[in-house]
Amino acid sequence: MMIRTFKVLSALITYPSVELQAAAPDMRAALRDEDIISGRAQQALNLLIDEIASGDLLDLQERYVDLFDRGRSLSLHLFEHVHGESRDRGQAMVDLQALYEKSGLTIGSSELPDFIPLFLEFLATRPLAESRDLIDQTAHILAALAERLARRESSYEAVFRALVVLADAKPDTATAAALAQDADSDPADLAALDAEWEDAPVTFGPESAAGGCKDDLIARLRAAKRPAAARD
Repeated sequence: MMIRTFKVLSALITYPSVELQAAAPDMRAALRDEDIISGRAQQALNLLIDEIASGDLLDLQERYVDLFDRGRSLSLHLFEHVHGESRDRGQAMVDLQALYEKSGLTIGSSELPDFIPLFLEFLATRPLAESRDLIDQTAHILAALAERLARRESSYEAVFRALVVLADAKPDTATAAALAQDADSDPADLAALDAEWEDAPVTFGPESAAGGCKDDLIARLRAAKRPAAARD
């Protein structure tokens, strides 16, 4: 059974398009009918849907690029926040893709498995209990992204807050707070952005090898026990 709520959350953090704007009524209906996200979290998602539906498309696209494509702190690639550009990221990608394929999801050769909209598309195909379990393993990253978007006063915060609500377990608050305090770069400061992309990869302590996740394939997502050094 398809969980349409995850499809909606995936769509909301993809590059804005005419098709996405036109899908606004269907997205609102899916959230309402499944009702696995309710209260303030659903209201915040509906506000984001309304923003996208009624906004000028070029302005929406520019805002999206400024937020998600011009620095690491709001990257929509999960492993960027865990492994940076380290060698471990490649193996983590292979492991996550293997999880997809084991569950019958085949992705294109140009797609990266850790792209959050793709990850949410995968969750939409799984039983809700399994999806919640996998969200648990990423909750500290999702909470950190929500906090960073809140600092930017961005309505996209709603997507990540909703995902944290869906997690069975509370995120590791200390880890999420440490990740969230990593300084954001000004998207207009090209020199700062260049320096950010040249930073050394994140490294972790011995605890980063801890397992315990389903098939031990998502364990790497739990390894982010400290963020990269804060930037000036």
